[in-house]
Amino acid sequence: MIKMTDISKSFSGNKVLKNVRFSLEKGEIHALMGENGAGKSTLMKIMAGIYSRDSGTVEVKGQPVEFTSPKQAEAAGIAVIHQELNVLPHLSIAENLFLGREETYGRTGILKTKEMEKKTREILADLGLDIDPASPASILSVGKQQIVEIAKALSVDAEVIIMDEPTAALTDREIDSLFATIRQLQKQGVSFIYISHRMEEIFSLCDRITILRDGEYVGERKISETSFEEIVQMMVGRELGERFPERNSTIGDVKLAVKGLSRKDCFENVSFELRKGEILSIAGLMGAGRTEVVQSLFGYKKLDAGTIEFDGQPIKIDNPRKAKEIGIGYVTEDRKSEGLIVDFTVEENVSMTNFSSISKNGLISKKKERGLYDQMVKRLGIRTSGPEQSAKSLSGGNQQKVVIAKWLGIEPELLILDEPTRGVDVGAKKEIYSIINELAERGVAILMISSELPEVIGMADRVLVMHEGKVTADLHKNEMTQERIMHYATGGGNLAVNQK
Repeated sequence: MIKMTDISKSFSGNKVLKNVRFSLEKGEIHALMGENGAGKSTLMKIMAGIYSRDSGTVEVKGQPVEFTSPKQAEAAGIAVIHQELNVLPHLSIAENLFLGREETYGRTGILKTKEMEKKTREILADLGLDIDPASPASILSVGKQQIVEIAKALSVDAEVIIMDEPTAALTDREIDSLFATIRQLQKQGVSFIYISHRMEEIFSLCDRITILRDGEYVGERKISETSFEEIVQMMVGRELGERFPERNSTIGDVKLAVKGLSRKDCFENVSFELRKGEILSIAGLMGAGRTEVVQSLFGYKKLDAGTIEFDGQPIKIDNPRKAKEIGIGYVTEDRKSEGLIVDFTVEENVSMTNFSSISKNGLISKKKERGLYDQMVKRLGIRTSGPEQSAKSLSGGNQQKVVIAKWLGIEPELLILDEPTRGVDVGAKKEIYSIINELAERGVAILMISSELPEVIGMADRVLVMHEGKVTADLHKNEMTQERIMHYATGGGNLAVNQK
């Protein structure tokens, strides 16, 4: 179907791909994996006509091709669904599907609205979606937006669909629905290139896997003939050992106690305790109210009811400044729009929450700022070319470490982590897990939201499960299983909250 041979590409003298090869068969789901910066996206952008290659050959159905634009790749049956979905919320679903290739009556410019809506309805029905194509795209959940993007690809007769981190923001139910759609299309001969850091998904969905490391081809394997450990070693060039670090922290006195927290239309009567040195995870499906709870604890969202105690003392957290003053840090789930100022340097981002310690009379001490940067780069193993490197040019894993670094500078007593490893490769995940573990060993109380159940079970001492704004279970380490967590996350059972 597609064969890429000896593909090389450089940007400003920096060689990001070195003689890489890749192949795809008809009706195959082929995973492409590698650490952030391994060259996956660059290779796919060459296949899709977004970038030109410096050398090498690309063949589609046995014929050499030289795509100079995405439209040429599209005409050859290759479509890309990017991680940042291109759905325009103010347009209708049909208008999104036909965006850039609208059907009109001759040269009049008048749209054939009804015909486009009819075709859209037929394509969506084939994918199991019964939605009015005239509805605005703003009504769609992220999962349904993914299906609409697939529908858009099918509307141009795509035979190859490239998907980049398609499940990063999906609920488990939406993931199941997406996988069912992919498998259905696979039976019809459509091929998929699937880029993801989620190993469980790769082993569940894909037929074959190709690994890149540092811009070079490492190897390919049939999924049925490999293992998690082999793939990790191929990706990082070494054995990582255990996937999750051994927990050695001593759990101490209660650091945070919340009772009856409520916010209208978000969550109701949430109560729990968190101790020094403890990692408490909050699990649940998207929309369960997890993020809204921690935003309220950080003073970012207002509470309608409830009490908060910190070190046994009642406190009122009206705003993030107050939370920071008492020693609470918050690593948000969206690092690019909320955690970083991506056009600022790494040093400036690390300094952002630490002005009180690096300035005097409103003037920043460059010496102290550089000292803080040096300390955090060493402590967290941030891989950067220097303090002046822009945050946006870092890999996802290193961006996440910078977000964590800016909060470690305040020496937090409680650190909130919302999806701390989202979009981060397996090597960087292990490093972030070790950072979290080290903080817990120092007595920092950790409150962690994660949608990855293996991560919850591997890292947490306890898990608080939420469903539709309410706590449905408080499970200790020896009670955690993926099945049990999902049971409570979907509203099963009436387990009273454990307050041991």
